[in-house]
Amino acid sequence: MSPPCRIVSLIASATEIVCALGLEDQLVGISHECDYPPGIRHLPVCSEPRIDVHADSRTIDQQVKQSLKEALSIYRVFTEELDRLQPTHILTQSQCEVCAVSLKDVQQAVCHLIGSQPEILSCQPLKLTGLWNDIREIADALDVPARGRKLIDDLQQELMLLQQRSRFNDPPRVLCLEWLDPMMSAGNWVPELVEMAGGIPLLSRAGEHSPYFIWDDLERADPDLIVTMPCGFDLSRTISEFPLLKSQSRWNNLRAVRTGRVYMTDGNQYFNRPGPRLVDSAKILAEIFCDAASPDSSDCFYQDRAHEGPSHGNRWQRLG
Repeated sequence: MSPPCRIVSLIASATEIVCALGLEDQLVGISHECDYPPGIRHLPVCSEPRIDVHADSRTIDQQVKQSLKEALSIYRVFTEELDRLQPTHILTQSQCEVCAVSLKDVQQAVCHLIGSQPEILSCQPLKLTGLWNDIREIADALDVPARGRKLIDDLQQELMLLQQRSRFNDPPRVLCLEWLDPMMSAGNWVPELVEMAGGIPLLSRAGEHSPYFIWDDLERADPDLIVTMPCGFDLSRTISEFPLLKSQSRWNNLRAVRTGRVYMTDGNQYFNRPGPRLVDSAKILAEIFCDAASPDSSDCFYQDRAHEGPSHGNRWQRLG
């Protein structure tokens, strides 16, 4: 029997994939962003951000752009810690230099390792098909291919059931905000989730990176629903940053604002992580779309509201 793997995951979504495959006990190190499931939080942290992640949205955006302009990494990898942990596998990503430790960062760190020659696995999902490929490749590399196939099948079945149950005679036109200042609409896999939950995505396309847009674009689109999911922000932080939008003179011109259909979510835990909980993200959207429908309407068929109540499990909140 082969010895157990020693896995270091430098991206939160990959950590969740490893745990969903039943290999949580083989994780020996994590990134500064890995916090789910709770059982992994005691593990050694192997990275940290170089920017001030507690700054406001505009400042964070400026810091990121300046770092990229100067060809500087946004994250620091702890090479001495990696050397101490002696990993057999390191999981990272090449999808976005802003979201998590990049493949380039890991390759540079591994060059300094002396006692270990780990296999580097790089996730690069742009759509849901990319997530299935990542799960399959991670499961194969960690020698649990059957578990990978079952996990993919289970997640796809859940999404299929959701899609069958979330149908609208008049589908809402939905803008998903991935950043508030400057404004960015959520691209990549999010438009697919919107469609599966019964909506029509605006100002972004599946499989393409999240684009910036301006107020003229927003007013022309005039969405029925606005769902905010800032990258890296939990629900409370999103709520605290929301005055950035409400203070704009054109905010009240929007249909979604006038009709009270503006929602805030925990983008960090759900929509921004291309892992198994994208299924939960689609369910959150279905819950929101049903909440936005008229109370006496038979237009909404989604009934799986497991998070009823004011906080909705701290997953989403309607702007009051």
